[in-house]
Amino acid sequence: GLLNCRIIELLGLDKTSKIIRKGWRRRGPAVRERGEAAAAAPAESFPLDFTAVEGNMDSFMAQVKSLAQSLYPCSAQALPHDLRLHLLHNASVTCNDGSPAGYYLKESKGSRRWLLFLEGGWYCFNRENCDSRYDTMRRLMSSKEWPATRVGTGILSSQPEENPHWWNANMVFIPYCSSDVWSGASSKSEKNEYAFMGALIIQEVIKELVGKGLSTAKVLLLAGSSAGGTGVLLNVDRVAEQLEEMGYQGIQVRGLADSGWFLDNKQYRRTDCIDTITCAPTEAIRRGIRYWNGIVPERCKLQFKEGEEWNCFFGYKIYPTLRCPVFVVQWLFDEAQLTVDNVHLTGQPVQEGQWLYIQNLGRELRNTLKDVTASFAPACLSHEIITRNHWTDIQVKGTSLPRALHCWDRSLHESNKNGKAPLKGCPIHLIDSCPWPHCNPSCPTIRDQFTGQEMNVIQFLMHMGFDVQKMAQQQGLEPSKLLGMLSSGN
Repeated sequence: GLLNCRIIELLGLDKTSKIIRKGWRRRGPAVRERGEAAAAAPAESFPLDFTAVEGNMDSFMAQVKSLAQSLYPCSAQALPHDLRLHLLHNASVTCNDGSPAGYYLKESKGSRRWLLFLEGGWYCFNRENCDSRYDTMRRLMSSKEWPATRVGTGILSSQPEENPHWWNANMVFIPYCSSDVWSGASSKSEKNEYAFMGALIIQEVIKELVGKGLSTAKVLLLAGSSAGGTGVLLNVDRVAEQLEEMGYQGIQVRGLADSGWFLDNKQYRRTDCIDTITCAPTEAIRRGIRYWNGIVPERCKLQFKEGEEWNCFFGYKIYPTLRCPVFVVQWLFDEAQLTVDNVHLTGQPVQEGQWLYIQNLGRELRNTLKDVTASFAPACLSHEIITRNHWTDIQVKGTSLPRALHCWDRSLHESNKNGKAPLKGCPIHLIDSCPWPHCNPSCPTIRDQFTGQEMNVIQFLMHMGFDVQKMAQQQGLEPSKLLGMLSSGN
């Protein structure tokens, strides 16, 4: 008989599993004739005795996965790796255009861990720019053309190579179709051309998932990128409260905010608030929150005067008010932040003022993260990471993001158990200290916007108008020494 690949899935990453004995079978010799019955092939079986594995479950699970895959590679099986679309039963909770909101789900029966991912994609904050968004990015405002399935990538992947620690979780991808940074609570009406129901969509998805196994979960990780990352900060405590009110106090709710930690800083060049791209972050959110009937967590709201709720959309202001543990992932030189700050890197060498502004942005961002217990902030110019298939490659101080998330999982598990100090050799506060974009050698590849050619760090900095002589002088170094340091990422 064939080794059913689902054995890997069923083994799970649930640390309470105790696996005692399994009879596993190798494939018999290949069947030569089409007509020959597969059952006739002799099968060699052998028992495996797994005892006393609690102490080193990670290494044990790695061996199990490796063994199961070597016996019969999963890629050869048509496993249901896709996430399937479910439109919400409650048709009153909708996308902007009144079509039903929904979610994509891939269940993993052997696991009690659930990952809910909030998609990103900017926002719109008045009738004009919402109309324009509807014409150009309709899938972010309507479910009418959503595909029936999606393939999970990065932290939503079911492949252990791409997603070492969460590959086996129940995966939920919630498409963004409310254009309100997951904060709105207003339905479509004669007065409102569009519905903005981001906060209500999350609550409705939770209600439906409870009937699909979420009720027995141990851990729910609410993750998101960009506007979805900010959505995590705005909704994680509400999700925990909702589950408690439904009687599921045992579920540990956590947040993972990727590229959603924005600064309400001064723009490099001030522009009028005409559209999403040119509008200063504070002004866009100020207008948006009114237009969407946006809601923010009560504990954050109480920190600010009435009418000042927009402050809660900025990570460093809402984070201290949160009860649930949240892991923050943020590029120090985030492209979306630079866009709203009117720093456009369009292939022209940057002016000195822009260069200083960019460096200062990295410093400011680093500062806001110093008291964030669990954080991963590489000095790269990029945007979003956790659903990219290269997300395992980026490192800060020798630690990759999946490893840091695993350490965070373990530290929360340990502190729940016995209040221990952080685990040795398992860091969770990882912030690059080098001062320039892409001074970390593991940053994603940069391409010239016009030629499409890959650039190394030195080419990129030269392209940006970086003056090696001048910078070396400022740092008190020989130019060749500085170039050497840049090449090695020091």
